[in-house]
Amino acid sequence: MRALILGAGRGSRLKALTDEQPKPYAPIGGRRILDWLLQALGDAGVSDFVFIGGYRIDQVRGDYPHLTFRHNPDWESTNILASLMCAEDHMDDGFLVTYADILYRPSVVRRALDHPGDAVLCVDTRWRERYADRSQHPEDDAEKVLAEDDRVLRISRGLPSSDACGEYIGVARFSAAGAAALRRHYHRVRASYNGQVWKDGTTFRQAYLIHLYEDMLEQGERFHMVTTGGEYAEVDTEEDYALANESWPRRYA
Repeated sequence: MRALILGAGRGSRLKALTDEQPKPYAPIGGRRILDWLLQALGDAGVSDFVFIGGYRIDQVRGDYPHLTFRHNPDWESTNILASLMCAEDHMDDGFLVTYADILYRPSVVRRALDHPGDAVLCVDTRWRERYADRSQHPEDDAEKVLAEDDRVLRISRGLPSSDACGEYIGVARFSAAGAAALRRHYHRVRASYNGQVWKDGTTFRQAYLIHLYEDMLEQGERFHMVTTGGEYAEVDTEEDYALANESWPRRYA
């Protein structure tokens, strides 16, 4: 299985930490986030990696020559969905996609790879415990998931926290059929909304990946989920960075 790693953005909320290096280089326990990520994926059996970069991509190319690279030249004016589609040529056989500013254990990746569904999201069911210590990243901003058993019914930041069963951690697996469906829906939406506001007051150009998932669910596509119970951390703000350095190496080194 090929992993597409979404690392194009600068991560300005980490401030000085990204002045001279890309966001996935932020050190957690003396190791870059990207190194933690590659180890988790490798331990889950993933060995083929495509890094989709933008900000300081040449720095990543030089330090990780074994990775395949795709460049989002418009990274400053687009968002996660546009970055993912820069690697559309690597989707035919199915793929795993992951945000590049997160930490997780290989066990949830294995569960996603083993699931028989064509589209499988990784979801943290203990997500609200993490938000208790995050004043710079409100719970309302979480990419929340509503599911029945393992069937995903909704995914949206606008979903009330009391209704959500978990938070999408930014990792998903698509079979070849699932990847074909994702591409088909992307191009359908692009034909209708390119240059226009699409979802949540966001233009298509600035769309998040979950906006496409949400649209696909509305069109009747099936998504499933596998869960992790708190074995996940997002490094989006300076506060997140401090919390991750305090807790993650101690638990998972």
